[in-house]
This record gives sequence, structure tokens and C-alpha cells, in this order.
Amino acid sequence: MAPRKNAKGGGGNNSSNSSSSSSNSGSSSSSSGGSSSPGARRDTKHGGHRNGKKGVLSGSSFFTWFMVIALLGVWTSVAVVWFDLVDYEEVLGKLGVYDADGDGDFDVDDAKVLLGLKERSPSKPTVGPEEAETRAWLKEQAPEGSGPQHIEDEIQDEIHSPLHETVYTEHGEDLQEEDGLAREQQPEDDDFLVASDMDDRLESLETETLQEETENSYHAEETASQAYNQDIEDMMYKQENSDSTEPTVDDDERTYHDADDITYQDHDQQVYELSESEGIESSVLADSNIILEEVHASPAEEQQEIPPETNRKTDDPEQKEKVKKKKPKLLNKFDKTIKAELDAAEKLRKRGKIEEAKTAFEELIRKYPQSPRARYGKAQCEDDLAEKRRSNDMLRRAIETYQEVAGLPDVPGDLLRLSLKRRSDRQQFLGHMRGSLVTLKKLVELFPDDTSLKNDLGVGYLLIGDNDNAKKVYEKVLNVTPNDGFAKVHYGFILKAQNKIAESIPYLKEGIESGEPGTDDGRFYFHLGDALQRVGSKEAYKWYELGHKRGHFASVWQRSLYNVKGLRAQPWWTPRETGYTELVKSLERNWKLIRDEGVAVMDKTKGLFLPEDENLREKGDWSQFTLWQQGRKNENACKGAPKTCSLLDKFPETTGCRRGQIKYSVMHPGTHVWPHTGPTNCRLRMHLGLVIPKEGCKIRCANETKTWEEGKVLIFDDSFEHEVWQDATSFRLIFIVDVWHPELTPQQRRTLPAI
Repeated sequence: MAPRKNAKGGGGNNSSNSSSSSSNSGSSSSSSGGSSSPGARRDTKHGGHRNGKKGVLSGSSFFTWFMVIALLGVWTSVAVVWFDLVDYEEVLGKLGVYDADGDGDFDVDDAKVLLGLKERSPSKPTVGPEEAETRAWLKEQAPEGSGPQHIEDEIQDEIHSPLHETVYTEHGEDLQEEDGLAREQQPEDDDFLVASDMDDRLESLETETLQEETENSYHAEETASQAYNQDIEDMMYKQENSDSTEPTVDDDERTYHDADDITYQDHDQQVYELSESEGIESSVLADSNIILEEVHASPAEEQQEIPPETNRKTDDPEQKEKVKKKKPKLLNKFDKTIKAELDAAEKLRKRGKIEEAKTAFEELIRKYPQSPRARYGKAQCEDDLAEKRRSNDMLRRAIETYQEVAGLPDVPGDLLRLSLKRRSDRQQFLGHMRGSLVTLKKLVELFPDDTSLKNDLGVGYLLIGDNDNAKKVYEKVLNVTPNDGFAKVHYGFILKAQNKIAESIPYLKEGIESGEPGTDDGRFYFHLGDALQRVGSKEAYKWYELGHKRGHFASVWQRSLYNVKGLRAQPWWTPRETGYTELVKSLERNWKLIRDEGVAVMDKTKGLFLPEDENLREKGDWSQFTLWQQGRKNENACKGAPKTCSLLDKFPETTGCRRGQIKYSVMHPGTHVWPHTGPTNCRLRMHLGLVIPKEGCKIRCANETKTWEEGKVLIFDDSFEHEVWQDATSFRLIFIVDVWHPELTPQQRRTLPAI
């Protein structure tokens, strides 16, 4: 028993230890034959050493066993997740039957109610009086069938890039939509449409005045969303499938439309279209990843980088209130009973199996035609498929299905809001601005306390050029929430467009400084800097510098917003640097012919020279006579200068430049043009001197000033800040010829949207 006692460490003396030691050593040969004593085996089993001393587990052995156990745990966990051994959604879905607070799932609040620690909140009607009043309106609008109605087959199948970031045109040049959002050229087929957008476009084409520079217009750009208020899941899906939505041109240009799918608008109009950040901000009730309704912040908001100068402090109670958004309730009482089936279909959609998900939701609609959540799921699938296939027809189906959701009885308020908001966004994406405005008005009626919807309504008015009503909306918002940064920047923009320069500055400045989503946008830095320049404040360049640091401008001098990255950037160019030496030689060789035709049409009685009315002048008289605009020849204008037009027909680098113009420009004594920039870095501008006074006329581009010479061409990049003075005693006449930037590829020249 000595070995047993020793093995337990319970005592023993030297002699016993010695005996045990000799016994163990002496039995080494026999142990190899399997005849070791039971005591020795027990010694080893209980951790003791054969020399009789107390056994201690070595550090390396302990660490080895610890690692083995840890790795087993890790790999077991990985196996559970990887092989989907536990359907957590099904388990949690079953707990939904114990939902006590009406939010569609089982959580801590439900447990408190069941344990008697909290009173059951009284059930609230999901449809208020105003919503009920709307049902008739919605049902009248809804088509009888679930499929699309009145969908024109001739409309192009391409859908414009899903990142609909809008861009508001900067003052300076004719800012048109660049990165996408090529509007449909057909009449709006939407039932909500009050007056067709096609009529608006035709009217704008007829009244187009083709100015040399334009200011204060908003135009759509699809560099990242339109804002089009993507819901959270849509944004996530787009990020996951970015390869399928990559534009055919480099850099920021995102264009899914063909070269012919270009919208031309009246450049005298103020046109506004949504930006990505605005869209995300207004989509407060974005969907959750699954119908369990977990709340996640929008990826775009999470990634939005706010500079220290404009970031709102995190301990601001108002900011915290915005972060703590209540979970949207998307399920009515009936939908909770089929939650497992809804979750299964939604799971397919989240995994990118959109066609299967659409089929699953359609089957649910067949079985449960009054299920709002099933129909909303179908609308989302159609929305996703429209993006995947770039199909406007499919997107119109989604728009109609969103409408059908809102027309069903017993739709939860959050789902009603989400459906109509998404409908409005997609209408805007297709260019159905008036239909979208009607939807937004109804949303504001249904949810009068939701400031974000009022902000969206203001944007809706801006999109159709109704600045007066937009101004009224933002005034109401600011009366209720005077610190609303989104409302401030837009109100400031409207004031500046109305030439209330000094008034606009505090609104633009405070709006940007708020750091709220939708305010950190190059367009607002642009207009704030311009307003400050016009009141003589040197602070303008501080904001331009901040805009540059924030990535909105290529430099303090080069502030265009419709850009292709990587193009050579310099204010002044030589003919050799452009590669267009033949064009320059032809212009200089025929300058007198061009001059004579221009002088001949200067007679004001003919009405061919139109005054610049984009508020670029501080003072004076400046007019132009346009022959080509956005790569389109003005046949009537060319009747007044036939030889000049015939000469230019030989040079597609200018006549085909859809981001430029060809025109005469006359400026009379006493004229000063404010510092301004053009809209894009995709063109260069040539000035051919025709009638140039000996003194008093000059042009500055960036920090270098030059003068014109008769019969000579100056070439500069008008995306850089430039300024003009005419202090002579007689008129100055030049011929302006825009050309593609020489580094643009043929593919880019074919696909870039017109400006």
C-alpha cells in the first residue's frame, strides 16, 4: 500500500521512498513485459512518479490539453454555424406567439409583461383615421391585377445606376445629370401622375436658351443613390453585388443608359434632384435584415465621414435621440401567425435568391391575399430584380406593388410609411417627379409629425422646379425644428437661387456645420463659397479648402463636380498639349469669316443673341448665340451662320462634345462676371478672339490672367475658377468652342451623359 499512499501524496518516509524507488527501478525489465505491479500502475494513473515522489502535471502538458479542449469548442461552434445545424430564426419565430407588446417578436419587454413586472400596453389601432381616410385614395390608384399596367414596351430596358446620388448643379455652367439617372423619355405611366414629365421635357426643349454659364440648378447624379433613399437592405445588397453594377466608364461616372437616353432640360430652370445622403436620411424606417425586425444603421450613414469642424458631438441629446430609433413594426396581427413562412421567403431574398424569393412571396399572396408583409416582400423582390436586370419595366412593377401594399386593410403604420416612401423614391428614380410628389404629399398627410417626410416633400417640389412651395415647406420645418440642418442647407440654397445672397449664407453655413446626413455635400460647399465671394468675404476659400479636404473638389481652384478621375488638370493649355492642332489652325485661319457671320447676327431685332440670365454677372451686358449644345446642332441657329457651321462639321471632337457648347459670346463695356467654375473636367474651352478692344478686356483662370487677341485661340479648363472683366469702351466678341478632354477614351466620349 506504500505506493498507493505515496501516490496520493499522503505521507511516507525516506525508507519507504527509497524502497519504492528501488522497486520501480528494479522492475523495469518486467514492466516491459506487462508485469508491473498494480500499485505502480495506480501511481502513474493518479499522477505520481515511479520514484515515489508527488507527481505534478507539467506546464507543457496542461497547456496542450487546454489548447485541445479550446480548439474542440471552436470547431464545434464553427460546425454549428457552417452547417446550419440550428435554425435560430425558426426557434425565435416560435417565441413570437408570446409577443405581448405587439412589436412582432419575443423580447425582454414581453417577458416582463408575462411575469407581471410590466403592464401590457393597450393595443393601438394600426390604421388611424387619416390612414383609413387614405384607403379609398390608394384603392382608386391601385390596379386591379397584381401585375403592371400600361407599361410601354418601347421604353429602354436599362435601369440607371442604383446609386442615385443626386447632384445639385453648381453655379457656373450647365449642370446636367452626370452619373446616371437618365430619365425616361416616355410619358409617366404612373397612376399618381398629375401632368406628364414628358410634357415638361418637351417644353424645356422648346424654351431652351442655351446659356454660356448656368447657376443654381440641381441635377441628378448617380454616384452613389440617389438619393434615392435606399433602404438599409437595398444598400447592403448593392454593396454585396457591386460587381454587377459597375459602370462601363472609369471613376465616378456611373451610367447604365445609352448615349441616346439623355434628358435635356431648360438650362434657365432651377432643377433639383436628390442626393444619396438625402435619400438615406429620409429613409428612417428602413427594413431590417429579417422579419425579426432588428434595427441596424444604414451602411451609408455608418460610413459617412463627418469632418471635425462639422461633426455633431456624440453626447448631444438630440443626436442620441436620432440614434435610438424605435423598431419598425412591419407585421399586423394576421402576419404574425404566418411569420415563419414570411421569414423563410425573406431569407431567400437576403441570400440573393431573388427569383425564388419572389415566387415564395407570390405563393404567400395567393394563399393570404390580405397579407401586407407578403406583398411588400414581393415588391422588394421586384425592386431587386429591376436593379439586377437593369429593367425599368420591372421597376414599374415594384412601384405598383408598393402601392398595392398601401391599399390593403390593416397595414401597420410603419409598413405603410415604408412602402409609400420607397414608392416615392423609385418614382423619382424613373423621373416620375410629379407622381412622386403626390405620394410624398400623402405621406405628410398620414404622418404630419415626421419632419424627415416634410424635408422630402421640399425636395419633391425642388425636383419639379417649384422653389416657392419648397421654400414654404422648409420654413414650416424650421419653425418647428429650427436646428434642422437638412432644412437649413436647402432653404439656404433656395435663397441663393433667388439672389438673396447675404440671407443664404447663415443657413448654408449652419446647415453644413450641423453635420447631419444630407448636409456634407459638395454642392453646399460650392454655393456657400460662391455666396461668400459675392459679398466680398475671404472666408469663401476656407470653405473651398474644407470641401477639397472632404473630397468634394479636386482642388481649391478646380471645383467641378461631374468629373472623370485621373484626367490631366491644369488651368491653361497649348494647342499642342490638346492634340487638336488642326481645329485650332482652322479656327485661326478662318477667324474673319467666323467674325463676319457673328457680327451680322448681332442685330437685336433678329433675337438670336440671348442675354445671360444665370446670375453670373455682377454688372453689365453679356449675351450669346449658340450653334451647338450638348453635341446637338441647332439647325435654325446655323441658318444665321452657315459657313461657320459647315466649317465645324469637320471636327467631331467639338460638335460631338455632349458636355459643351459652340457659341458666340458678346460682352459690352462695364461688365464683370463673378468668379465661377464649370460643371465638369471632361472638356476644355477654346476662345477665338473676333472683335477685341485694345484695352480693358481680360480673363483670369486660377491665378493667371490673360487677354484675347483677334484671330488667336486661348485654351483653358473651365472646371477651374475663372473670372472676366470688360472695362473697354466698345463691345468684345469671341467664339467659344468646347472640346472633349483629350485623355478621355472613345468609350467614355460615347457613354458620358450630356451636360
